Amino acid sequence: MNVIAYRTLQLFWKKHADSRQALGTWYWVCRKAEWESFNELARDFPDAFPVGDNRVVFDIKGNRYRLVARVLFMFKIVQIKWVGTHAEYDRIDVVTINK
Repeated sequence: MNVIAYRTLQLFWKKHADSRQALGTWYWVCRKAEWESFNELARDFPDAFPVGDNRVVFDIKGNRYRLVARVLFMFKIVQIKWVGTHAEYDRIDVVTINK
């Protein structure tokens, strides 16, 4: 999959250094994947869940952080829309958030 907005991850882990390994792992799993459906994605990320508008929420580092991405299976694209703490996640609208 082509992961768009890697810089978003870099900026986040500068503020939250403990997230770097988990986000790096998430990134490389996505890069190597060739998912064609959410069911295939869920094999790699069983805690992920769809929220509408082709968006998927990923639990990162034991649910300490959350990442929202638009996943376009047909085009092999994962576009990072937002990454933050679980507490911050509780205050956003995952369907409309853009970084």
